[in-house]
Amino acid sequence: MSSSIEDKRAAFRALHAQGCFVLPNPWDVGSARLLQHLGFPALASTSAGFAWTTGRPDYAVTRDDVLQHLRTLCAAVDVPINADFESGFAREPEAVADNVRLALDAGVAGLSIEDRQVAAPFGLYDLALSTERIRAARRAIDQTGAGAVLVARTEGLLQDPAALGLAIDKLVAFAEAGADCLYAPGVRAREDIAAIVRAVAPKPVNVLMMRPGLSVAELADLGVRRISVGGALARVAWGAMLATARQMQSGSFDGLGGAAPGGELNDVFKTFS
Repeated sequence: MSSSIEDKRAAFRALHAQGCFVLPNPWDVGSARLLQHLGFPALASTSAGFAWTTGRPDYAVTRDDVLQHLRTLCAAVDVPINADFESGFAREPEAVADNVRLALDAGVAGLSIEDRQVAAPFGLYDLALSTERIRAARRAIDQTGAGAVLVARTEGLLQDPAALGLAIDKLVAFAEAGADCLYAPGVRAREDIAAIVRAVAPKPVNVLMMRPGLSVAELADLGVRRISVGGALARVAWGAMLATARQMQSGSFDGLGGAAPGGELNDVFKTFS
């Protein structure tokens, strides 16, 4: 049964209120529907995973590309969708706010805004501008009355894993500016995760799992509220395809033995017809 946007947003906010949940990242309608079928209560888009489906690298898709992708995902499933909205596709706070309104119109239950510079993908906006951009996004959500979850993220630890203090300073400022959930991709050590959770408490923290490591139970014990995987699921799928294709180049079709049964996939997708 189809859920309304309001129902999805209310359910998504409730997931952040207590406990710990896994928020996997589909890259297209099929992967989103499969993850819903498996029982995940909410999903998040992945900028990298989507870009690869178009034959482009991460950060090479446009705002309008992403908005159309979000509309398609939100319409395809009954569970809430959190948008990986990159840097808001703008530098100035008011332009970010305008783009946030467009994402809300696409039907998302939440969205993340990061501090990566649009014109210099490996640079970050400073604390003052980063915070004002989050504050503008907060106003945009509040003015629409959408009730969507605002996730604020800093990319600093992806560039310098030792820069925990700077990352925490930004996350604290983002929390004070109105972010509902805080996120620092690249944090891995238990003590660093615990420090972030303490710094922004009682607001929830998202941890990105890009590779094997801490379990859901271990992250929950550290106080993490939600766990996403970014483009990792898409990389798993691409990795299987690459390995099998390379075997085929070498004359073997053994890799095809690991394929999901077509009948099982058809049965899953029939439920959405």
